[in-house]
Amino acid sequence: MVLREWARDAHAAAEDTRAALRHVADDPASLTDDEWVALLGASGSQLDELCATADSARRSVTDPDALTFVVNRNLDTTVVASGRSDVPALDALVDEAWRIGATEICMQGPIPDDAPADGYLRLIERVHATAPELHLHAFRPAEVRDGARRMDITVTEFLGRARDAGLGSVPGTGAQVLDDEVRAHLSGGAAAPVSAWVSSIEAAHGVGLFSTATLLYGHVETARQQVAHLRLLTEIQSRTGGFSELILMPMLPDTAPGHLAATATTAVSRRETRAVHAVARLLTLGHFDHLQVAWTKLDRDVVEELLRGGADDIGGLLLDGELMPGAGQEAGRVLSVDELADIAARVGRSPRQRTTRYTEPPADRLIPIPQVRS
Repeated sequence: MVLREWARDAHAAAEDTRAALRHVADDPASLTDDEWVALLGASGSQLDELCATADSARRSVTDPDALTFVVNRNLDTTVVASGRSDVPALDALVDEAWRIGATEICMQGPIPDDAPADGYLRLIERVHATAPELHLHAFRPAEVRDGARRMDITVTEFLGRARDAGLGSVPGTGAQVLDDEVRAHLSGGAAAPVSAWVSSIEAAHGVGLFSTATLLYGHVETARQQVAHLRLLTEIQSRTGGFSELILMPMLPDTAPGHLAATATTAVSRRETRAVHAVARLLTLGHFDHLQVAWTKLDRDVVEELLRGGADDIGGLLLDGELMPGAGQEAGRVLSVDELADIAARVGRSPRQRTTRYTEPPADRLIPIPQVRS
């Protein structure tokens, strides 16, 4: 009896997915939450069809032949602001990044507890003074709120001062899943509410800064919560137009919070990764043009599947030079231009360098990319 009931349930789920696939091909904007949930459960040939539909949508909103990337360097704020003798000076790190071709510095993490009240602004000023043309993408909503608290000013005022000091954009990381129960579970009850993340991001957009948008998937959240998260991001984008791209990241077992370590022992499945990226492309169509692959968190063959299933951008090369600062979880991860060219060839696209804002870099900042036959 149990087996027959399971078979009926599986058949019903497949029928729901089949109906949603027909609907999404005609009009993605009209799908219900139940239909998106059904698509997130797609597998086998239905998953292949979903990914093909998502890739067709990608072709309609971006250059179908381009695989875009940015040349950047990641820095861990906590490390570079520590004053430790074994850490290269921030000025030297920024200068080297500029000299080896970077157009962006990405800096995340809180400053030390004993740092000056205006410590975040001082870091921005140092980066901008060293390389005025380098785009600074820095400080997540939690760090923005921390900076405002330290200076005893509003978040909006802090962001305005940061912009004037040289900040170009803010990372939308730390969103996790925009559901208060999920965030509380992931943080052991310490996370700021969804409203704080949303208000911080909208304040950044309000002062003229743009940001990324993110989803951390594959932990305790449900498919319905993934759908609600994506819908909330599209609502924010409708209000502000301030998101530059959407980045989906799996929770990795070795980076799960300590209290989740016992339950986060296996990697997120390839099936779920493909489905959530395809659904994200289709659900946000008309709101987000760019869907980025988090290549540092995925196997190479999965990266290529996602680039065939709705994603158009591979993010940053994460350049390292002779100076090697700690950069958090992505320390030591570099995507070489040869690897980039090979990936592009394997998915039938051409590498195209971009700026953080998805414009074309000046000619003197373009890095040479080898030609690889597909």
